[in-house]
Amino acid sequence: MISGAVRDELIARYSEPHRRYHTMVHIEDCLAQVAASTDLDETQRALMDAAIWFHDAIYDATRNDNEAASAQLAADQLAAEGAPPAFIDEVVRLILLTAGHSVQAGDVPGARLVSIDLSILGAEPDRYDAYAAAIREEYAHVPEPLYRAGRAAILGRFLESEALFADPIWAGRYETQARANLTREIAALTA
Repeated sequence: MISGAVRDELIARYSEPHRRYHTMVHIEDCLAQVAASTDLDETQRALMDAAIWFHDAIYDATRNDNEAASAQLAADQLAAEGAPPAFIDEVVRLILLTAGHSVQAGDVPGARLVSIDLSILGAEPDRYDAYAAAIREEYAHVPEPLYRAGRAAILGRFLESEALFADPIWAGRYETQARANLTREIAALTA
C-alpha cells in the first residue's frame, strides 16, 4: 500500500538529525513485531504496517501535535496513493491512538498497535536504558530539573495504570519487565 517513493520520504523523516529514539530502528522493530503476529490477517497486517510507518513520521519534541500531524500526513499520502477511504480512516485512527496509548475495550487492532509502540518499555534493562537516554537526548532543550520531574510524572502515570499493554499477548510478554524498568528509571530521576 505504500509506494517506494513514499517509503523513501518516510525513511528520510526517520533519519532527521534531531531524532535519537524515534528513528528507523524503532519503526523496523515495530514492523518486525507485526510480521511476527501470526494472528493478523492480510488486511489487518496492511493496516498495522501503514500505521507504524506513519505514526511518528512527524516528530518534534517541542510540539504537542506530532500524532495529529503524522495522521494527516498519512491521510494525504495514502489518498494520493489511491488507498480506499475506509483504509485511510482506520490508519488515521490507529495513529491517533499512539498519542495517549489508551484504547476502548474490544479494540483489538488498537490494542495491538499501542502495545507494539510501547514494547520498548518491556525491553531488557540495557536496551531500556539506551531508549531512556535517547529520549533524554530528544528532549535536550528541556532543563534537567524540569525533564526529570516531567519524565517521572509521565512514567508514574504509566505505572498507575492497571495494565501497561492493552494487548494481552504483549502484556504477558512485557508487563513485568516494563514495570521494573519504569520503577528503576523513576528512582533514578527522583534521586
